[in-house]
Amino acid sequence: MADGLTIGQAAAFVGVTIKTVRHYHRLGLIAEPERDGSGYRRYGSADLLRLIQARTLAAAGVPLAEIGELLDADPERFAAALDDVSHRLTERIEDLVTRRDTLNRLTHGDRLLLPDRACVILDRLAGLGFGADYVAGQREALVLARALIPEIFDSFLTQLEHWLDDPEFVELTKRGWDAGSWDPDDPRIEKLASALADKLLTNRALLAMPTGFQNRSDAAARYGLVNHHLEDQGPSIARLNALVEANLRAAGIDVPHQ
Repeated sequence: MADGLTIGQAAAFVGVTIKTVRHYHRLGLIAEPERDGSGYRRYGSADLLRLIQARTLAAAGVPLAEIGELLDADPERFAAALDDVSHRLTERIEDLVTRRDTLNRLTHGDRLLLPDRACVILDRLAGLGFGADYVAGQREALVLARALIPEIFDSFLTQLEHWLDDPEFVELTKRGWDAGSWDPDDPRIEKLASALADKLLTNRALLAMPTGFQNRSDAAARYGLVNHHLEDQGPSIARLNALVEANLRAAGIDVPHQ
């Protein structure tokens, strides 16, 4: 033991791998000891101290490229450098916490892409007895609306909040979803469209489109992608929506033409 430790012994004593010790050598963090008569490098107490210091700083999050300078710094520079490292670590922790929260929200699917206000509406839909398929479709529509027509997203949420307080509208909407199983030429679709349009027209102010949105050259395309989402999976729903929009336009509501 008087002749010092082999690299394997030094690594084991300090709690790192031989690969780590050699990596520290390559980076210049620890000088390689001289070889003894047998050709082995022998590590003494000073080498172990330096190795322990390097390992401790690395474990604390100090970048390896900065450790050598730190180990050679005077106490004042050492303290200032550690303060800087502490500040950077705090920023990393905050970033990691944000990422963790994002992952937690991902467990709720597309809710990651929606504000809390929209998520409350989705919860209300489920509480009012709408099926999981309908709620999922509305979630997708809200995600699309927020991305494609942000100018009217808040007013869209206001409409939903208002109409979900109206039991008659809720029932009409449920019938509209059930209409997906009807034949597209079923006469009930026309009657239901008329009833839905009449209900919507009882509060015309909620139907107004912001001027800024209507002036967009692609307003109709954006609106259509949201309002007609999933229609290709249900021709009866497509006909119902088309009739509702036609009734609203006939009543003077400026509904974008796709």
